[in-house]
Amino acid sequence: MTSDRNKGILCIVASAFGFALMALFVRLCDDFGGSVSCFQKSFFRNVIALAIAVAVFARRLRGPRVQEFKGSVNPRQFIIPHPPFITRNSFLPLLLRAVFGTVGIFANFYALSRIPIGEAMTLNKTAPFFTVFFSWLFLGERVSRRQVLCLAVAFVGAMLVMKPGFSGDDALASAVALTGGLGAGLAYVCVHQLGRLKVDGAFIVLFFSAFSCLASLPFVVADYSPMTWGQVAILLGAGVGAAIGQFGVTAAYRYAEPRSIAAFDYTNVIFTSLFGFMFFAQVPDLLSVAGFAVILLAALRLRT
Repeated sequence: MTSDRNKGILCIVASAFGFALMALFVRLCDDFGGSVSCFQKSFFRNVIALAIAVAVFARRLRGPRVQEFKGSVNPRQFIIPHPPFITRNSFLPLLLRAVFGTVGIFANFYALSRIPIGEAMTLNKTAPFFTVFFSWLFLGERVSRRQVLCLAVAFVGAMLVMKPGFSGDDALASAVALTGGLGAGLAYVCVHQLGRLKVDGAFIVLFFSAFSCLASLPFVVADYSPMTWGQVAILLGAGVGAAIGQFGVTAAYRYAEPRSIAAFDYTNVIFTSLFGFMFFAQVPDLLSVAGFAVILLAALRLRT
């Protein structure tokens, strides 16, 4: 169990890095050409993740599972067929994971275009709270006071870094951003349940990416914005970051329970700030440094 939890921590930190990389490329996109809609960005974000997931999934299908049986006379090998990827029990959580995840993406991208990034990201970072809460509510997982406290402390650290103003100038966009956090939290609960059901991780990413691409396609067709080659390359990079994030979070919640690793999702704030310093010369102030320390402290306390 401890080994699986350590793997879950490594995977969710890798996921946080991937999503921070995706956010960097999405932020750079409009600097290299005309304005691109959130739906168009979402489509390219997911189509690359879909291509990578298809490649990984196809490779797994090509390699049959072989088990050797050593009898009393001659050793023999048996080819074990791959289990079905969608079963009666797994279809609903798989579909809900795709729906909630897509809602989370659309809501987050919409909010980022309407309200200050600090406010949008703070409201989106309620996702770990929703993940832990709904895991307790729907999956019956127990949550200790220490785990809730570490999660709350990490959230406070994130607020110190992002410093949201919450001026209330656009209540709708703020509500949409919070809906994005809710959608992401519910999606991760579904991922954890799919892990319990032993559904292949690459297939989960494939199904979600395909669903999200189809959901965003009508909006892209209706309001397509021509892009420069630089923007195409940048959105390809965003797709790679999204793929790292998706595979990471899918593996993380398959290995470990949300309550034991959710606080590590806040390392995304640290990676995002690091990219801001490297690419936009955004020097962290004292409050941000204090926030980094608080996030790391909460994660370490949850780890021990």
